[in-house]
Amino acid sequence: MSEVKLAASIRTEFGKGAARRVRRDNRVPGVLYGHGTDPVHLTLPGHELLLALRTPNVLLSLDLEGKNELAIPKAVQRDPLKGHLEHVDLLLVKRGEKVNVEVPVVAEGELAAGGNLLEHVLNALPVEAEATHIPESFTVSVEGLEAGASVLAKDIALPSGVTLAVEEDAVVLQVLAAQAEEPAAEAAEGEEAAEA
Repeated sequence: MSEVKLAASIRTEFGKGAARRVRRDNRVPGVLYGHGTDPVHLTLPGHELLLALRTPNVLLSLDLEGKNELAIPKAVQRDPLKGHLEHVDLLLVKRGEKVNVEVPVVAEGELAAGGNLLEHVLNALPVEAEATHIPESFTVSVEGLEAGASVLAKDIALPSGVTLAVEEDAVVLQVLAAQAEEPAAEAAEGEEAAEA
């Protein structure tokens, strides 16, 4: 996992008006907290942060007015209509520290023939990993799985230093049999034939 370096500045103004001014300057207001320290209110560059957040559980190296801090995103608020970033909460981490995160699960391969459906019971797998070595995703092969088959959390291969933060028997993916519906046109024809 790579670190993304961002230049952050401490925020001294608070409230809606101040937040709007920050966003107008293409910056995003945020809060950095953790390790029992007082929360630090800051602003981050909007475009660079948006690009960094495309990677799940990205490790941010913040240059906070001369002081270097490591953080991971904990909560991101977006404008529901325009999609731009409104606010971000960052969790302070240290190198070597273990953190609980959710890592996306990606399924690959073709299911067995017969129109089966793959259900993602867990889109992301809760794990505990070192803050500087968080996997980007877990790839799971579903090649040839038939209806009724499931992939449990314990079936997913984890890199060294990563442990499950969910029960081993938790279902992550399951294969469902396709349910056939009787087409409405055929049902109508059957009724007409019965009336005649």
